[in-house]
Amino acid sequence: MSSKLLYAVLLIVNPLLSFSQQADTLSRQEATLGNIIKYALQHQPVIQQSLIDEQITETTIRNKLSAWYPQLNFNYSLQHNFEVQTSVIGGNPVRLGVSNTSAAQFTFTQNLFNRDALLAKRSQDDVRTQARQNTGNNKINVTVNVSKAFYDVLATLQQIRVSDENIARLENSLRIATSQYQAGITDKTDYKRATITLNNTKALKASNEAQLKAKTEYLKALIGYPDSAALYIVYDSLQMEREMNLDTLQSADYTQRIEYRLLQTQKRLLEANLRYEKWSYLPSVSANGAYNLNFQNNEFTKLYNTNYPNSFAALTLSFPIFQGGKRKANIEQAQWQLKRTDWDLVNLRANVNAQYAQAIASYKSSFANYRALKENLELAREVYGIIDLQYKSGVKTYLEVMTAESDLRTSQINYYNALYQVLASKIDVQKALGQINY
Repeated sequence: MSSKLLYAVLLIVNPLLSFSQQADTLSRQEATLGNIIKYALQHQPVIQQSLIDEQITETTIRNKLSAWYPQLNFNYSLQHNFEVQTSVIGGNPVRLGVSNTSAAQFTFTQNLFNRDALLAKRSQDDVRTQARQNTGNNKINVTVNVSKAFYDVLATLQQIRVSDENIARLENSLRIATSQYQAGITDKTDYKRATITLNNTKALKASNEAQLKAKTEYLKALIGYPDSAALYIVYDSLQMEREMNLDTLQSADYTQRIEYRLLQTQKRLLEANLRYEKWSYLPSVSANGAYNLNFQNNEFTKLYNTNYPNSFAALTLSFPIFQGGKRKANIEQAQWQLKRTDWDLVNLRANVNAQYAQAIASYKSSFANYRALKENLELAREVYGIIDLQYKSGVKTYLEVMTAESDLRTSQINYYNALYQVLASKIDVQKALGQINY
């Protein structure tokens, strides 16, 4: 390929590759929590593997069910005997056979009763259901993990925003403190305190920015997002506050959980396996037949001139009489496995109740904390505004301003952390109640 042709191909291919990469990302306006979850369900490797497992399950079912269809086979052979077998009959040596033989065989088999094929036919729906439920369970876990990671990123973003507000406020305070010191109104401790606080706030912002990068990369990994692409999440604080409320009078019902449905499906499959083991006492029955073409001749060139065919049809019944107690042991094993599943259901019920109790307690605690911190934030803003005005009027000291500013900063950070903690706790409650389904 000439260099000009190669260059032309690159001009065509590169824009297409760039477009495909851009089309697989989210814009600044699209990266809401709902769209990020939707993106994760389409790109997360675990989800894609689960969908592939569904396809593998489907092909496995077709493979097992193929045993019910007629089995047709063809065999062909060509043989040259350098020395034909000789037998002595009545004291006379007699050559049995000819120098050249060829045979073609068509065989036919049809299963009439086969426990492997019967198990595949009767359990195919439950096997498909189990594969779909595994995918649904993985989608639920991805949704919960992505939501929590999203709120964690938001909390860090809000801390950075609070730091920006504080830095602007502190820089203004530093200018005032410096001016008052230069004017001889105050000593140098005020502007030095302002400088220390400003430096600490900038350091905190830098630390949060580093954490934000790490948390964003973790979120990108959770949703299967390209490493080289930027992810700018979109959120609405007011909408989130409206979504915090939850009916705390609900009671846990373990039958609504995906784990319960998985165990029910597993139990049906184990019941089918128990029947399968009991069928081992029944014979396998099949119809079969064959049509054989036989060509024999001492001269190779005339081998296919004459055919001596034969054919047959048969009914085959296969019944194992004694296997050393293997069948009885397999039946008992299947019965114990089935009984073990019943205890899995009992254990699930206890765990769901415990999970819900823990989740609802965490939600109530987080919600009460959020309400208290929201009130604290409003009070801190009011207090800071009053003290700042009093300081500018010469009534309050700069130390009191710094204390009020520190209280405001802490209240802002605590408020946003509490908000996202409530939302994360709500996700845990919804999961415990089985309200997140796919």
